[in-house]
Amino acid sequence: LSGLDPAQPYFQGTPIEVRLDKSDAEFVDVIHTDSAPTIPNLGFGMRPAIGHLDFYPNGGEEMPGCDKNPISQIVDIDGIWEGTRDFIACNHLRSYKYYSDSIIYPDGFLGYPCASYDLFKEGKCFPCPEEGCPSMGHYADRFKDKVKNEFTKLYLNTREAKDFPLWRYKVSVTLSGKSKVKGYANVALYGTDGNTKQHEITKGTLKPDNTYTAYIDAETNVGDVTKVKFLWNNNWVNPSLPKLGAATITVEVGENR
Repeated sequence: LSGLDPAQPYFQGTPIEVRLDKSDAEFVDVIHTDSAPTIPNLGFGMRPAIGHLDFYPNGGEEMPGCDKNPISQIVDIDGIWEGTRDFIACNHLRSYKYYSDSIIYPDGFLGYPCASYDLFKEGKCFPCPEEGCPSMGHYADRFKDKVKNEFTKLYLNTREAKDFPLWRYKVSVTLSGKSKVKGYANVALYGTDGNTKQHEITKGTLKPDNTYTAYIDAETNVGDVTKVKFLWNNNWVNPSLPKLGAATITVEVGENR
């Protein structure tokens, strides 16, 4: 059984006979996309973990792309009816859109087991554990033989619009150069299955010999990494023409460690 943002009003906190529960089937997976409190936030979806696997994309409360202004949302690419529904219940309806996208991306939507979304964002629950990470949506049941008895909360990020899946990488850059400069450093990943756009690793003061680490959610699963492109920019004309390089770049893939 797959719960697509099961309802909060009249159901949350009720006995298990009334609502969706892990005892309802051999395997129950749940996608939570609108779990902010109904009062005052108008969240339609249930917050507690209730299945064998509970996925909280983007933290489970506010979905990226749902904060567009009402006019652009109602006059939607999929038509006014679709746009109006999205305006009224955008977070709630993301659950079925993620699910339908998950059918097309068997390697996408990896959920990282974690105690909270804040810890996930800080990279504390990276990479996937030895047994791997389950996939949110259609292919969640590939993980059912690895499910533990207690509730498992899983976190991941998605894109703002279709296609929704993102792939998580940890990128560490050690800088080389003679003097510190202000600016930003970006990295793009290239691999056997595609490449990513540039992702910011750090900005502010860039110091040679320092190592900067970022967790990037890439819009492409690059496969085996074959090349990394490093770019830095100091945002304004500097007459001393400082030079800055990358001494080492380490890329860790969340999925296979």
